[in-house]
Amino acid sequence: MARTLDDVLHWLVPEAGPGPAPPAEAKPASGAVPCAVVALPLGDRDVVRAALAWNLAVEAARLGAGVTILAPAGRDPSLLWPEPGSGPLGVALALSPAGDAGELARAAAEVAETRAAERADGVEIVLAPVPPSWLGPARAAFDRVHLFASAEPRDLRETYAVAKRAVASAPGARLGLTLHGVGGLAEAEVAFRRFAGACERHLGRPVASFGLVPGDLHVYRSIVSRRPIGLSHPRSPAARSLGAAARLLVGDVAEQPA
Repeated sequence: MARTLDDVLHWLVPEAGPGPAPPAEAKPASGAVPCAVVALPLGDRDVVRAALAWNLAVEAARLGAGVTILAPAGRDPSLLWPEPGSGPLGVALALSPAGDAGELARAAAEVAETRAAERADGVEIVLAPVPPSWLGPARAAFDRVHLFASAEPRDLRETYAVAKRAVASAPGARLGLTLHGVGGLAEAEVAFRRFAGACERHLGRPVASFGLVPGDLHVYRSIVSRRPIGLSHPRSPAARSLGAAARLLVGDVAEQPA
């Protein structure tokens, strides 16, 4: 289901007014725990967006979701991620020997299914950081593609190019966008509508909004300290915004599992 930035503002800022409760976590009729494989297009030195993804994972785990980050082993993970293993709130970081997007998607699906089978309730999410260069040439069975972009026109154009490659690689995946480093709601609204409009017109694909993260020094402090923002600075604007984005992601997986 497409979701616009207007639909999620009431979860991000008090002044936007009250809104409906977040989607409740629910099991499908089969009784299986909902799970999803979410591609995260990230470059080798995309440190800020990797930090946002890590913090999003921690916030999703805080909500009770099982979260694994499965990163390609061929890249230097130390530039982007903490050490492999179990991290804060049980978020797991694992490395895959996958050499292309298709292999990474298959490995992530196996992890998601295994972890979901071990759970009695909640949801299971596997975040799969994928080099943008892997998208397009090979088909990949990702359930979702989660994009991060600033409101800068150049960055939006580059992110649209990544979205185009992602649609070619994973035609069945749902697109989602989290804006970061924005100066305010008006800027975020304009940026989201510009991006979502281009995707609908030229790719024939709706884009769901997964909120915004305002410009906040705590994001950069989190990179240096390698501590989740929600644990070290829980009252910061970034922590609140990432918590809201995680609530949207967990709710979306519960409503529309793989």
